[in-house]
Amino acid sequence: MEKRWLGLQNFQGAEVSGRKAYCVSETREKIHTAPGTLRSVVPGYYQENNPSLITLGSPGLLGAPSVPHLASTLQPTRRCPHGRRRRRQRGTSVPWPLGHEFRPRFSPCLSWARVTCIFLLPFVWSGFAPRVNQKEDLISGETESQLHQYRFNWSHLTPLELKNRTVGLQMQSTAESTPYFTLEGHKFLIFGGSIHYFRVPREYWRDRLLKLKACGFNTVTTYVPWNLHEPQRGTFDFSGNLDLEAFVLMAAETGLWVILRPGPYICSEIDLGGLPSWLLQDPELRLRTTHNGFVEAVDKYFDHLIARVVPLQYRKGGPIIAVQVENEYGSFNKDEEYMPYLQKALLKRGIVEMLLTSDGEKEVLRGRIEGALATININSFRKDAFMSLYDVQRNKPIMVMEYWVGWYDTWGSEHMVKDAKDVEKAVYEFIKFEISFNVYMFHGGTNFGFMNGATHFDMHKGVVTSYDYDAVLTEAGDYTEKYFKLRKLLGSVLAIPLPHLPELTPKAVYPSVRPSLYLPLWDALQYLHEPIVSGKPVNMECLPIHNGSGQSYGFILYETSICSGGLLHANAHDTAQVFLNEESMGILHGRNQNVNIPEVRGCQLLRILVENQGRVNYSWKIQLQQKGLTGSVTINNIPLEGFTIYSLEMKMSFFERLRSATWRPVPNSHLGPAFYLGTLKAGSEPKDTFLKLPNWKYGFVFINGRNLGRYWYIGPQETLYLPGAWLHPEDNEIILFERSKSGSYIQTTDKPKLEH
Repeated sequence: MEKRWLGLQNFQGAEVSGRKAYCVSETREKIHTAPGTLRSVVPGYYQENNPSLITLGSPGLLGAPSVPHLASTLQPTRRCPHGRRRRRQRGTSVPWPLGHEFRPRFSPCLSWARVTCIFLLPFVWSGFAPRVNQKEDLISGETESQLHQYRFNWSHLTPLELKNRTVGLQMQSTAESTPYFTLEGHKFLIFGGSIHYFRVPREYWRDRLLKLKACGFNTVTTYVPWNLHEPQRGTFDFSGNLDLEAFVLMAAETGLWVILRPGPYICSEIDLGGLPSWLLQDPELRLRTTHNGFVEAVDKYFDHLIARVVPLQYRKGGPIIAVQVENEYGSFNKDEEYMPYLQKALLKRGIVEMLLTSDGEKEVLRGRIEGALATININSFRKDAFMSLYDVQRNKPIMVMEYWVGWYDTWGSEHMVKDAKDVEKAVYEFIKFEISFNVYMFHGGTNFGFMNGATHFDMHKGVVTSYDYDAVLTEAGDYTEKYFKLRKLLGSVLAIPLPHLPELTPKAVYPSVRPSLYLPLWDALQYLHEPIVSGKPVNMECLPIHNGSGQSYGFILYETSICSGGLLHANAHDTAQVFLNEESMGILHGRNQNVNIPEVRGCQLLRILVENQGRVNYSWKIQLQQKGLTGSVTINNIPLEGFTIYSLEMKMSFFERLRSATWRPVPNSHLGPAFYLGTLKAGSEPKDTFLKLPNWKYGFVFINGRNLGRYWYIGPQETLYLPGAWLHPEDNEIILFERSKSGSYIQTTDKPKLEH
């Protein structure tokens, strides 16, 4: 039953003439108020723009019935000189909600105030008539709601305050109101923002969550990346920056609810959409279907993951109020049994909170399943975007699971931005039409290491290292114009003042670093693990390493001996440098998979260095993301044989071994792949900074063994974010793996540059 106000009640000893009043809900909760400052103990609203105007009845969530009254007309019962009293008959003037017997008695005697009110009543009533259904208004476009009239009070609906829990997030619908969410029986709108724990240094999780709360949001959403949590088949990692449970509990501590998006596929512009690369070993296995090989792997992963999630659910005392089933399956749609299978997989492992699906507006009908609320992903507010949802979920609340406040960047493309005013306007409309929403991204963070995904429309393009996304907070967690606009907007509709803004994370500029030592890649091979010897090339995923799980990321080097030149052909994914001994012969990339090899004397060493620049994270092409060399390598159509294969994953343990290598002084210029070593002096209190790499071409930066990610002169990204939390006081080891040509200095700046 929808919670509604009974109106102003004349409690014993109280005045209701406009100077002091009580307001009571159906639960008989009572608050003191003055005209124009009506605030509810349970979720409710008041109007602050007109001290004489008090809204009675239940406004619901911005569209259910509301009845304004002039406070001066609400007087205690009076007896007129004729000794007679009359009761206002139900339905003749004020539609008192839910049939409660509140019938103020008025004298038949006329005063100038009553005459004025009677005269003005048609005008007042026409502007404040109850709206039957805001959802229908959304489709028809007939609403003119103003947000400043309302206040939400969810101060007691937070993980720390709500101790007695029974029903969790639910959906309700009545004939008189728009369908709405309830949390523990109280009306609730989800103001969500996405933060991916795996893209943010653990030391900064609390800062980002507090900034989400201070902006007026009540919920954080996050994906769960299977590929990072199970990097090798049967080996799970939930430590450090991947400690999902710690992140969820920290969200609860900061007063935020959690919507969990555990996949197994998540898209998220991450390598293979979050699926582990070892799934690609079996050419018969079909990703995102009920193929035995795939669902068996999912089941084993869910056995481990969901056991961690279950105690964090709302009804177990945790902050998780909803769980999403897979992600955007409507755009893939290869197996009608797949989504129900995942739904059952979650339920039988103990998920009891609300289940959701998430799809683009055009695919939402293909991605929805019975028993889960369908939500949509959009980049702007358009009323026609909700038509499909309305057709199939007329009696369920609308939720935008992803409202894209920006977009990601790919190498060689323009930096993507969205105007803050457009974001503000869209969120305004969501609230006006009582649409729950999730801002994607509130804080994007960074694609540290090799985790970035890729697109492949006309050609393969890797996602850049920064996942700034033009989000509400910057990549480094700083405030933006979008943040302040949304904070002002959300603050204007919340009854409780927003928390104070957390302090900015300090930034610093450090002395430039000129690498003093270098190590050519060929000299570093001895510090790698034992190479693989194979008659034919083997792609990354099928290398017999890591207990049969293969190689996921980084580089892979193929060596073989050739005794003649000619036209070399190979299928390299994604890009490969071809060397004869140590001399560069050319590049294999995209549609160009041929290189001319000059005639050689005797037999020479052919080397092919292949890089995985990110597996496609969207579309059916995820099935074809094997990296390295796939198929034969030929010269003049004659297959080459006898390969030695090195795996260059560049993990921290590798750099620890490199410390014992014999490094050389850096020459004025060096061509070819090499490691460059320098020292970054960060002082006694390290702070965040951004690295600039002028004159360097392409490669990766490692700070104290941590992989900050890729740099590339083609842009648009020109700086790399370096968290101060990852720096040691004073001296810090900085190593560049430069693929092509050495630069000079490594500089720092206190401001990012994400576009040319």
